[in-house]
Amino acid sequence: MALKVKAVERLLKFDKESAGKYRYVMKADLYTSLTQAKVIKEAALRSGVSQGVMKACWDAAGEVIKAWATEGHSVALPGLGTMRFGLRSKAVEKVEDVKTSLIESRRIIFTPSVDLKDELANTSIQITCIDRNGDIVKRVTSTSGDVEDPENPSGNGGSDPTSTPVNTNNGDEPGEGD
Repeated sequence: MALKVKAVERLLKFDKESAGKYRYVMKADLYTSLTQAKVIKEAALRSGVSQGVMKACWDAAGEVIKAWATEGHSVALPGLGTMRFGLRSKAVEKVEDVKTSLIESRRIIFTPSVDLKDELANTSIQITCIDRNGDIVKRVTSTSGDVEDPENPSGNGGSDPTSTPVNTNNGDEPGEGD
């Protein structure tokens, strides 16, 4: 399994006076959102319990997590990490000015487990480079979790990144990628 990433060429402007420069900006290419029913079905299959029992456990765990987290606890999510609620607020100088209207947003804070971080670090990456016209111009794939090191192109601790140029001339003339 590999993480899919898109590197899309975008015009970046750092101030209103400059013309800007084109740069490739990377972001994770997400698939689709998995439904709760699909997750429950897969978890039931992997655990050997019925889907009904798994759904009851899933719902109960969700209620427990919600109740404890809203009471101010940091709650462990097995195999994933911990979650807790937090907030963003304005600061004031005087205690007389402290009031709930200073709270700008409530947040969910997730801290991944070391195992989850390690799993992510060891997952290979597939990058698709897309130019400003929407054409795919290059693909880069790492065969392990290592990321290629431009200072040491011969390798980085066993990584085997490959780069595949994409032929963009539509077959009219020979070019890179033929």
